[in-house]
Amino acid sequence: MRYSVAMILACTVFPSTIATAQEVPPDTSPHGQIALGAGVAPRFDGSGDLRVIPFVLADIRWRGVTFEARGLRGRIDLAADPRFSIGPVIGARLDRSDAEGPVGLLPEIDTAIEAGGFVGYRLGGDRIGQGALQLELSVVNDVSRTHNGLLATASASYMAVRSADRFLSVDLQTNWADADYTRTYFGVSPQGAVASGLSAYRPAAGFRDVGAGISAGYYFDRHLGLIGRLGANYLVGDAAGSPITEQGRRWQPLGGLTLSYRF
Repeated sequence: MRYSVAMILACTVFPSTIATAQEVPPDTSPHGQIALGAGVAPRFDGSGDLRVIPFVLADIRWRGVTFEARGLRGRIDLAADPRFSIGPVIGARLDRSDAEGPVGLLPEIDTAIEAGGFVGYRLGGDRIGQGALQLELSVVNDVSRTHNGLLATASASYMAVRSADRFLSVDLQTNWADADYTRTYFGVSPQGAVASGLSAYRPAAGFRDVGAGISAGYYFDRHLGLIGRLGANYLVGDAAGSPITEQGRRWQPLGGLTLSYRF
């Protein structure tokens, strides 16, 4: 499966713990939730076309450590403090090999493996998290030498509703990328310009986009429920001025729906 966006949630904010409030079992055995479904995302960075993609979420806690999965990105929260979170992150940013039109005449981009870390802190909120503001910063670097770049993501999410059977969260985020990243995904070399007919373009480091979204979940009973996501990122800076983006669009919508099982 080839998706040039690192899946729908690899760069999308979700509450740090998406499981809705319930009686927490003893931490001697794994507990949490797994959600599977389908979504839509741009075909590649800057694309104006959408494609259907798998939509995967998971939050599993055991012995004070939480494993979280969002699409092709996974991370481990090593902090036992419910307000503080910190740990490693690893994920994949898949190849650009199925583009159409002039962009399809540019060199293909292989799958990138990105690794790094994150830190977060929760402000306010009641015992189960309603009214909480979650602030996070994550930094990842390409370890596969596909784009050799670095990306930093700052995000804030607010848990507007949280109860035993439902939640509603709104969020904002922005991504900063270095020149290696922007030149790989938004640049056009002189050779690429000749092959594609696009103008040569050499972007610099800077903010790649700003985004917002809303996430909601509802559980029918103790175990089964639905979780949905709707959001969009808006390309800014040199990413917005790229001939690749001009062939597509600056708005990059993201959305999906999953069936969730908690245990």
